[in-house]
Amino acid sequence: MKLHDLSPADGSTHSPKRVGRGPGSGMGKTAGRGHNGQKSRSGYSRRRGFEGGQMPLVRRVPKRGFTNIFRKEYDVINLDRLEGFEGDVTIESLVAKGLAGKGASIKILGSGEITQALNLQANKFSKTAQAKIEAAGGTCEVVER
Repeated sequence: MKLHDLSPADGSTHSPKRVGRGPGSGMGKTAGRGHNGQKSRSGYSRRRGFEGGQMPLVRRVPKRGFTNIFRKEYDVINLDRLEGFEGDVTIESLVAKGLAGKGASIKILGSGEITQALNLQANKFSKTAQAKIEAAGGTCEVVER
């Protein structure tokens, strides 16, 4: 057997439907494309969101609000998640424990209670978190990023 002798098994392939070859073929005249219109032409493809000439939804619905380009995003950590830490808690140790993403700014919030004295480093503290940490004998250090 040689490469030029290879062919698919008998009955495994079908010949393509020949359209537009006269009325006797059953697929003549409009060639299975219905009658006139954009869909009957070659190269037709509708763009995303096209609604047949009707005003599209994205243009019918009004725009609202705005996006502040100077907004700072913070990964927030509540005080109750800091149980199990001892002594100094740095941004690196919070990232290592999986409480914040690498390179993210961190804000400590005051939900929950803290029992041990911790020396915390973060980019921002809420007033309640700072009060609870200092009441437990710890310190809050703001680190700029």
